[in-house]
Amino acid sequence: MSVKRTAIIGAGPSGLAQLRAFQSAAEKGEEIPEIVCFEKQDNWGGLWNYTWRTGLDENGEPVHCSMYRYLWSNGPKEGLEFADYSFEEHFGKQIASYPPRAVLFDYIEGRVNKAGVRDLVRFNTAVRWVEYDEDTGLFTVTVHDHAKDHVYSETFDHVIVASGHFSVPNVPHYPGFESFNGRLLHAHDFRDAREFSGKDILVMGASYSAEDIGSQCWKYGAKSITSCYRSAPMGFHWPANWEEKPALERVEGNTAYFIDGTSKHVDAIILCTGYKHFFNFLPDDLRLKTANRLATADLYKGVVWVHNPKLFYLGMQDQWFTFNMFDAQAWWVRDAIMGKIKIPADKD
Repeated sequence: MSVKRTAIIGAGPSGLAQLRAFQSAAEKGEEIPEIVCFEKQDNWGGLWNYTWRTGLDENGEPVHCSMYRYLWSNGPKEGLEFADYSFEEHFGKQIASYPPRAVLFDYIEGRVNKAGVRDLVRFNTAVRWVEYDEDTGLFTVTVHDHAKDHVYSETFDHVIVASGHFSVPNVPHYPGFESFNGRLLHAHDFRDAREFSGKDILVMGASYSAEDIGSQCWKYGAKSITSCYRSAPMGFHWPANWEEKPALERVEGNTAYFIDGTSKHVDAIILCTGYKHFFNFLPDDLRLKTANRLATADLYKGVVWVHNPKLFYLGMQDQWFTFNMFDAQAWWVRDAIMGKIKIPADKD
């Protein structure tokens, strides 16, 4: 009997959790499938793999990273800690509860380095297409190896989509954007708050990114911060040069007009307007279509594609303490693929 093969798409935190889950079973002497993880970047870590680049990467692929240079965790490390690999084990001492981006990346990488799973990842390899053959019961995964500039296909018994959903920006249009006389960007392309020192900034949005990016711009010397919201203000006690306004109506030149009739001169507009679940490598019969929410439709137990239980999705829910959720999902998916968990025929 031939060994089953499983493809993992993405080597960010959820894909790495899946690699660790299979490795932990192998470590205990269990027989696991042949694992191949495809990662389009030159290193693992997903969003946590910071790059100065925006737009396209060195291979012409859309830049995956949405991290900025001075990002710090907005959740305590105690809620992010891996059950099998503590911060103290990694760093050899206790560290602060809210570590910066580079510290968290180092911690994420430490666990998978210890697990010895790097050889399972094919870096600089972008997945182009996945299709399923009902007759053979196999998936064909077509990829582009950028290092060799070679496109090839392989077949797999199972596919796990772990490509995340915080890398394709949701970019709304407002009247006047096309003639705005300043810097206009999405949070996905925000890298360094020092760019906005001495400037009047409009931050569109009222969630985590708006709060954090606005705060960073304020900290690094922005002249003023204006944030606008559609449904409700963030409502914090802001500094004197930060004000919240209701939704933007239009922009004329460098003046932003809001639905309450007020206006504000702005030098830059930063769109903290969220991200899209975007899987352009999947056909309609395999592709998850959802907004960012706690429970996604068409996923049994939040991970099994109900229309084809050989396909799995990791980390597709709205997330807080993400690493633990990724682990819980990855261990469950591993056990389902290895036959320890039976997926019912009626998954509704």
